[in-house]
Amino acid sequence: MQRSPKTTNSSPRIDDILKEQFPNIERFLNERGWIEIGENDMTSALVRAYDEGGTIYEGKSSYPTWHQTFQDLDQGIAAFIEDNT
Repeated sequence: MQRSPKTTNSSPRIDDILKEQFPNIERFLNERGWIEIGENDMTSALVRAYDEGGTIYEGKSSYPTWHQTFQDLDQGIAAFIEDNT
């Protein structure tokens, strides 16, 4: 049996998910900087946010769930935006 390809019209778009669940990440990505996800040799943080000036937030080395990872990143970015606008 052949599977039907998924249509993007029935699936939520990533930018819609960000706007709804993680509005500070969405705003930051659109207006100011970028994020990195995953391990690297420079830091133990699982998620990081950067702008042209450098690192604005580093999360913890691990989280129980991905949702909690992005909640923490969203809150860290919110604090940075509040302190720097």
